[in-house]
Amino acid sequence: MTTISNPSKAGQTDAGPPDHKMVYFPQMSTSLPSKSNEFRRVLWTGLYSQVVLMNVPVGGDIGDEVHTVDQALTFTSGTGRATIAGKDQDIKAGDLVVVPAGTQHQFVNTGDKPLVLYTVYSQAEHATGTVHKTKEEGDEEEDVGGDEAPEWSRKSKKENEAAGLVREDGKYD
Repeated sequence: MTTISNPSKAGQTDAGPPDHKMVYFPQMSTSLPSKSNEFRRVLWTGLYSQVVLMNVPVGGDIGDEVHTVDQALTFTSGTGRATIAGKDQDIKAGDLVVVPAGTQHQFVNTGDKPLVLYTVYSQAEHATGTVHKTKEEGDEEEDVGGDEAPEWSRKSKKENEAAGLVREDGKYD
């Protein structure tokens, strides 16, 4: 088991899929997210999903975007407004919002403190180990193609099974 109590020490790389062991994030819905001041930090990338911590500053937003993967966002601090497929919804700590693949979305911090959340992308959306201190830094890296999910995280279930990366018996060398 890997316990990650400080998001700055996650340490995963794009070199290959993660080991078949538990990754534990204690206090994920309370104090852990507040330890990260970066706009975006990838905490973990798997074959079929990715966990990312985000911190949207006062008056900031994540950007109006569409992903080709599903996304579930859990808010741990602050208040904001979600706009999903043209529909607005006020959001706050404790809320969960799901954005289906191919759906336009935007999240805006409307409060007086950072809007902090963790999100699960399924499949991965960002390069493993990505850290963007600001939205602008993230936008710039994405614009030049420097923030792409690793190739191994984009393979099909059939390809992963054929390669022995996923086995129903749960036994690996």
